Amino acid sequence: MKFTIDRFEGEYAVVELDTGHTVDITKAVLPPGAKEGDIISLKIEEEETEERRKRIQRKFENLFTKD
Repeated sequence: MKFTIDRFEGEYAVVELDTGHTVDITKAVLPPGAKEGDIISLKIEEEETEERRKRIQRKFENLFTKD
């Protein structure tokens, strides 16, 4: 998904989605240096997500395993 930063209002950025709808998002989630007119791309990091799931699962399993 991509969106365009339309403008900033206080601690929020008004962004236009691919659909043409606008939504407010907190500026804290934007990349440093993002400015009006920038196009931002969001994507799911599938490999990193799976690695994290596995790591958390191992930690959970270790809670119940005696050494």
